[in-house]
Amino acid sequence: MLVRLASPGASHVSPVPPAVVTTILILANVAVFALQATADDAFVARFALWPLGRFPAPELGMVVGFHPWQLVTSAFLHASVTHLALNMFALRIFGRDVERDLGARRYLVLYFAAVVTAACVQLAVVSAAGGPRPYPTVGASGGVFGLLFAFAVLYPRRTVTLLFPPIPMPAWLFVTLYGALELGSGVFGTRSGVAHFAHLGGMLGAFLTLRGWRRRQEVEEW
Repeated sequence: MLVRLASPGASHVSPVPPAVVTTILILANVAVFALQATADDAFVARFALWPLGRFPAPELGMVVGFHPWQLVTSAFLHASVTHLALNMFALRIFGRDVERDLGARRYLVLYFAAVVTAACVQLAVVSAAGGPRPYPTVGASGGVFGLLFAFAVLYPRRTVTLLFPPIPMPAWLFVTLYGALELGSGVFGTRSGVAHFAHLGGMLGAFLTLRGWRRRQEVEEW
């Protein structure tokens, strides 16, 4: 997902506080990836997201399987430098404005709600699908897709331009099309090796969080 955001209008260029939480999340992901580079494969196996059950892994000298902490820890692991770079680029692009709009506390709640929901959806899908050999899921994409959804809700008419190809479109349309693409790819199995349902789960988590806040605000105003 390579995109460029149009500059906001003049009414949005006043000084704003730095996106501290976004920066901390990026640094945390980079630090964990550096730790991955020095650790053995068993480190990733313990903290990646596995399907339900227990599966012997003789090459690692251990038994792998799902543990509750993996719902969060898997979001700080990445499969490659490219995987990390793309996720952190999107986190920076979309996270800054969302954090400034929601504030640090709500931003963290939304991000980790998206992370956990993404992991739960992916866990349900891969556990139900089964297969001869289980495989783990890693990456911050669930949280990033949650921020992408929140960005489209908060700034629906901001222009998002794809870099390849350079097609500008409003954020709401970009997210709608991207969500449809992820659903189709997940259902029909295209782009194997990509956790499409985790991406959709991240969007779902952001939707539920924003909806909950809106309902609470409506009750308080009433």
